[in-house]
Amino acid sequence: MAAKSAIEWTGSTWNPVTGCTKVSPGCMNCYAERMAKRLKAMGQPNYANGFELSLHEHVLEIPLQWKKSQTIFVNSMSDLFHEQVPLDFIQKAFDVMYHAYWHKFQVLTKRSERLLDLDKHLDWKENIWMGVSVESERYAKRIDYLRKTHASIKFLSIEPLLGPLPNLDLSGIDWVIVGGESGPGSRPMLLDWVVDIRDQCLSADIPFFFKQWGGVNKKKAGRYLEGRTWDELPKELALPKNKSFERAVTMKALG
Repeated sequence: MAAKSAIEWTGSTWNPVTGCTKVSPGCMNCYAERMAKRLKAMGQPNYANGFELSLHEHVLEIPLQWKKSQTIFVNSMSDLFHEQVPLDFIQKAFDVMYHAYWHKFQVLTKRSERLLDLDKHLDWKENIWMGVSVESERYAKRIDYLRKTHASIKFLSIEPLLGPLPNLDLSGIDWVIVGGESGPGSRPMLLDWVVDIRDQCLSADIPFFFKQWGGVNKKKAGRYLEGRTWDELPKELALPKNKSFERAVTMKALG
């Protein structure tokens, strides 16, 4: 329920909630659903219900037991703002994040309307980052809901990217992650889509992180974009000297 993560943009995962339901095309080939079925078959007790939404009170305080500072992705196997997760449980998770101030928590949702509805009931602290998933232009409205929240760091997970996003409103956004879909049945992502988002981030001076090209063999496809990796992070994690150097090199290369 809590472990080191292979996800490129985080350090660890913490799953007080598991299971979910599909709400948009980005959910079609959900990796968490595949993983939950595998863990159930392996007899992992927290996945006895497979991918049915389940609350796990017994793991809520795990981050408080981690004394070394970490960057933690909250609910990599679910969505904290799922309509079946009660407000009081969400508040308990936020209370843990609030008191585990030495960690940085990355919360990600597709349910941006509920996020905004509950925003006023949550204790936000600078170490609690909030993001929304945006897979295509049709769902860019999620960014507007995120922008209105009281989260200190607001980020976008544009993964899986399923189409062009030519007119992103990045005002109030602190970080953008882009990635292609991976695994069985993965849908293609075009270079032009990624480059355009990258260039929008450069123009707006927003850190850009390219996670992967994806595909059936994501390791083979790699994560190079135009000859290099893009691992920019929000200012709270980035090394300003390195970032400034990389940005200067990038801008020179782009002419």
